[in-house]
Amino acid sequence: MSIKIYVPRDSAALALGADEVAAGIVSEAARRGLTIELVRNGSRGLFWLEPMVEVVTDAGRVAYGPVAPEDVAGLFDAQFHTGAAHRLNQGLIEEHIYLRHQERLTFARMGITDPLSLADFEAHGGFAGLRHALSLSATEVVQQVLDSGLRGRGGAAFPAGIKWRTVAAVQAAQKYVVCNADEGDSGTYSDRMTMEGDPFMLIEGMTIAALATGATQGYIYIRSEYPHAVATMREAIDIATAAGFLGSDVLGSGHVFHLEVRKAAGAYVCGEETAMLESIEGKRGVVRAKPPIPALKGLFGQPTVINNVITFASVPIILARGAAFYKNYGVGRSHGTLPIQLTGNIKHGGLIETAFGITLRQLMFDFGGGSASGRPIKAVQVGGPLGSYVPEAHWDVPLDYEAYAAVGATVGHGGIVVHDDTADLSKLARYAMEFCAIESCGKCTPCRIGSTRGVEVIDRITQGENQPQQVKLLRDLCDTMLHGSLCALGGMTPNPVLSALNHYPQDFGLAVPEALAA
Repeated sequence: MSIKIYVPRDSAALALGADEVAAGIVSEAARRGLTIELVRNGSRGLFWLEPMVEVVTDAGRVAYGPVAPEDVAGLFDAQFHTGAAHRLNQGLIEEHIYLRHQERLTFARMGITDPLSLADFEAHGGFAGLRHALSLSATEVVQQVLDSGLRGRGGAAFPAGIKWRTVAAVQAAQKYVVCNADEGDSGTYSDRMTMEGDPFMLIEGMTIAALATGATQGYIYIRSEYPHAVATMREAIDIATAAGFLGSDVLGSGHVFHLEVRKAAGAYVCGEETAMLESIEGKRGVVRAKPPIPALKGLFGQPTVINNVITFASVPIILARGAAFYKNYGVGRSHGTLPIQLTGNIKHGGLIETAFGITLRQLMFDFGGGSASGRPIKAVQVGGPLGSYVPEAHWDVPLDYEAYAAVGATVGHGGIVVHDDTADLSKLARYAMEFCAIESCGKCTPCRIGSTRGVEVIDRITQGENQPQQVKLLRDLCDTMLHGSLCALGGMTPNPVLSALNHYPQDFGLAVPEALAA
């Protein structure tokens, strides 16, 4: 009987030697005369256990990890292919505490299927949402997305259904669907995991968006640092087109939808939707002034739906299970689930999908196991390099767009970076300004010049030069950037700077009253 073994092909696993482990398993099995079926799956997101090898047993899939190439022979000696005991044995993977306490809707197939197997995808619910969408009118599809309460998972949290409805209502000879996969935030990788581990889900979500809005052409703008995601998406598009899920007659419905990959330009600012459109058009990635909004005049001047990977990937389950099913997850106006990426100085970093409402404390200690260094956690940056530093006083605030806004923080793309008590928040604040200066497209003065002056002002504060006046100057500068910048790069850079200043004034060499002065 053939033995079925899974070894991830996810970038994180590859970086840790998954290809060498897979080759070692094949070689060792052949040497021992064992017949195996090796499947290269996506990662389940337990990155501290990668490369994680899974073996199918009568009781379920048993995981071993982290497996190094030199562990392979010993695993076979221990009869790991039968699920036998070994120091790397993690037990039945579905029962692992890290997975058991999650609520996986968008990532339900992640790590379970072969990413490029259509049969695997459909056997686990794939294309059920698209098939249901084809039985509805475009208006009904849009209404399902509206009723679900799905908000953009890229950071702005704008209701996806309103974007779709706006594009659907415009009369135009050509409309586009564009996926922003230029995932450049520090500590984020859910987009990459989706494209590498479940690419047909993204294709399905974008195709549903095309049906709902009348678009016939789509583009996936993928970060240039993601070569495996680029290759996997291109292969998946070819497979889906050959099978009739894309092309000039989607599943025999008469609907046209063609999809292409565009490799990004390597600039952080191209994650801003209008700079991304400029880049796709072959121009320098410079932010456009708005209005007009892209929904009315976007790619090549035509109406365009723009969402990020996780937004599109959330759509199939909404159409398959119904808007009410999805909306019942979450709290307040934050509906559904969010793939949270736990990184930084954390013992068990990885992907955690759960409904909105969980707290940072739960994420860091119940899932993450505390700091990797064993030292006390001091600050947590939530929402990427433009997100605020969240102090312990706010670690019990539920992860919810409005609740976080109320304490001056942002959920963003769900990236969480943990820092222990050795972190210097003045240096991190300075880095935020420096990052903005380097990555600015240069179009608007508040971002281009404000960030450069910001670095200088923070240096003067930490060197003790006229601190009260310099603190006031930094606050005024942040206010100008916040209200005067064309896009979120300049507009959100004040978040990490002011949160560091407000909550950790001692790191700037300041007395508390000076730091909190308005």
